[in-house]
Amino acid sequence: MDLYKLNFFEKKLMLIGDMIESWRNDQTAKNIIEPTEFKTQADLKAHELLSELIQTIFPNTIIISEEDYTHDFRPTNYWLIDPIDGTASWYNGFDGFVIQAAFIENNIPLYGAVYAPVLKKLWTARRNQGAWLNNCKLPKLIANERINLIDNYPEPKNIAGKIFNKIPITQYIECGSLGLKSCLVADGTADLFVKDVVIRDWDLAPAAVIINEVGGVLTDLTGEIISFTGSFQKNKGLIVARDKYLLKSIVKLTENQTVK
Repeated sequence: MDLYKLNFFEKKLMLIGDMIESWRNDQTAKNIIEPTEFKTQADLKAHELLSELIQTIFPNTIIISEEDYTHDFRPTNYWLIDPIDGTASWYNGFDGFVIQAAFIENNIPLYGAVYAPVLKKLWTARRNQGAWLNNCKLPKLIANERINLIDNYPEPKNIAGKIFNKIPITQYIECGSLGLKSCLVADGTADLFVKDVVIRDWDLAPAAVIINEVGGVLTDLTGEIISFTGSFQKNKGLIVARDKYLLKSIVKLTENQTVK
């Protein structure tokens, strides 16, 4: 991919992200249009802006978004976007929301970008090229005894609570947004993120490139690498782990877990 275009895309992505943050003071943007999925007017506006940005920089490309009405097919090459990942955090005034996008070719994410506007942090990665946080290259993750567990509740619950009670956790970190939690594993802030819920590809693909480039692992609860093929919905939960050794110990606790 053209580095000049990607750099330009990243700068504009951050501008859109900063706009999303500012919309929290706009009651029209906070209008909930789909209560069951907690979608707001801001989600739709962010979708429009991000889609327009991609089409401007990468003309004639296919874009698949969380905000699309249906997701019936998977093209050979396409952008997969989640205009606001962590809408509830955005709506309720918390830091844990991001704008994120991935470029996928032949079912393999080649590029990912995740921007957290409140934190002013941009994670990016290009397949086989490395990962960066605010343009500083991220080092490879190294196995160690520390286990910082991250999830989106004030106290660990569900599968995270089970793990917290079964193994020696060094620290528990509360944070919203699937993409953000995955990136915090990638940059070494956390070591482990586990969910026993249905996941969708736009939640995962941008961070998947970043995790892979630093040597982390992203699997379902049985330890199988999550592939970006077939349905966009994944029904076997999620593990994001610092290294394969940590993953192996966690799978012993999760492989028979029921996904909600």
